[in-house]
Amino acid sequence: MLTKLFGPQNLQLAEDVVQDTLLKAFNTWKINGLPQNPSAWLFTAARNKAIDVLRQQKRQQEVSKNIIPLLQSEYTLVPTVQEFVNTNSIDDDQLRMMFVCCHPSLSTEAQVSLILRTLCGFSVAEIAKAFVSSYDAIEKRLTRARQSFRDNHVQFELPAATELDGRLDNVLLAIYLLFNEGYNSTQHENLIRTDLMQEAMQLCELILRSPAVDHGKAHALMALICFTASRNEARLDAAGNILLLQQQDRTKWNNALISKGIFHLEESTTGEQMSKYQLEAGIAYEHARAASYTNTNWKNILQCYDLMCRFYTSPIVELNRAIVISELQGPAEGIKAIEAITQLSSLKKYYLLPATLGELYLQLKDYEKANQYFAEAMDLTSSIAEKKLLQQKMIR
Repeated sequence: MLTKLFGPQNLQLAEDVVQDTLLKAFNTWKINGLPQNPSAWLFTAARNKAIDVLRQQKRQQEVSKNIIPLLQSEYTLVPTVQEFVNTNSIDDDQLRMMFVCCHPSLSTEAQVSLILRTLCGFSVAEIAKAFVSSYDAIEKRLTRARQSFRDNHVQFELPAATELDGRLDNVLLAIYLLFNEGYNSTQHENLIRTDLMQEAMQLCELILRSPAVDHGKAHALMALICFTASRNEARLDAAGNILLLQQQDRTKWNNALISKGIFHLEESTTGEQMSKYQLEAGIAYEHARAASYTNTNWKNILQCYDLMCRFYTSPIVELNRAIVISELQGPAEGIKAIEAITQLSSLKKYYLLPATLGELYLQLKDYEKANQYFAEAMDLTSSIAEKKLLQQKMIR
């Protein structure tokens, strides 16, 4: 909403207002305590800060051109800001801005990084984790993206209807990464962040309500979100320890979400093209319908991964496929599949690579190698819960 006010070419200005607002909240709440309605307090503070910034602007071209006439007069400045900065329009504005961020002048990685940083509140470290990249690389990517928006004078307006479907894939990718960070957060004190997961679900629902874009891929993504989120209540024990899939009490899985996921998965099959999200949702469905871990249909899951490797391959997809191979053919075959991963070196900072190797060597009772890989994985994750799980697996 602040970006809507200042214009996409002034992303840094909008971010500065947000940071100032949060800093003010930290200092004020530390002294006076949490207000009765923290969200309303933040919106009011951000709105007031935006008014101050706009009053101080000496060059009107720095403000979004489509509202300059209303900002030039003190009589219309305040009500204009109040209209733009309000809690009622945030969802639609957020979705609109996601499509704006997917500007063709930017690469896919830059588009999604900009969405995650500007609209989803991700830190640079969280974006780096999502892309299995470095902090510096993401920082440079964001700087170039902001400069591109300034150079191209990008405005807060939806592209032509003919361009929306072309931008949909990257909007869905951002929602997918937003959900993943909520499902397994490594930069937050809580492993599970239901706020991010709910936000991802709401954004996906907004797309499904929009007649301007095709819904097939969005249905598939929603199915994946529902199947995955259905396991939330079973993923941690009373002490906050991670429970892996084979340890979870499946009676705690959310059957309503599983049913919702089945509905969206069926809706996603009406199109002619099979999407990555359909295959991932198909994998999640196999886990959701299995009465127990031992009853999991690993052959169906492997078929899904084979198709993903054929049409949507990536080192992470190949790593997950190797895990399925270990379930079907044993840990030694799983290790061979990992060693055969294309561009395996790109996963050197991805903690699940050594964590998986540690687990497979543990199954082979090669405890020395298992411990080495578990220790390596511990160095690559900042999640306390994940570190604790890895520590528990180490044999002394």
